[in-house]
Amino acid sequence: MPVRRLTPSDWPDLWPLLQGFGTKLLEDEARAVYGELLVDPRWAIFGFVDGDRVIGYAAAQNYGPHLRAGRRHQGRLHDLYVEPAARRTSVGRGLVAAVVEWAAGEVRWLEWQAHHERAAPFYERLGYVGAACPQPEYPTFEIDFG
Repeated sequence: MPVRRLTPSDWPDLWPLLQGFGTKLLEDEARAVYGELLVDPRWAIFGFVDGDRVIGYAAAQNYGPHLRAGRRHQGRLHDLYVEPAARRTSVGRGLVAAVVEWAAGEVRWLEWQAHHERAAPFYERLGYVGAACPQPEYPTFEIDFG
């Protein structure tokens, strides 16, 4: 599968994707944060590589122990972005699969929110069901690995 963990050398490909998804950070600050997350064992950042270029990425975090749930950690899919020209070509599907595989060994639950029109239909096509949350335009998706 052309999905792999990203490395520092992937920055030139990742930066335009971050801009496409939407960031207010300047490049130097974003690169510094990226470097910190790459070495933080609680984070996993995956990229979908087409030839020699990253065309999509996903970033997930293991939040660690939970006061009520114990040591089976809570995880969160923070970002999933595919460059527009590569959408509907299984890039997103591959990134979700990589995050779910990672999360299954790391956390008890994996959750994320997705815009009800722009992103939720994608996750629904993968078989996930969103639940209402305080922001009605962003249903919550959750996988319980228990």
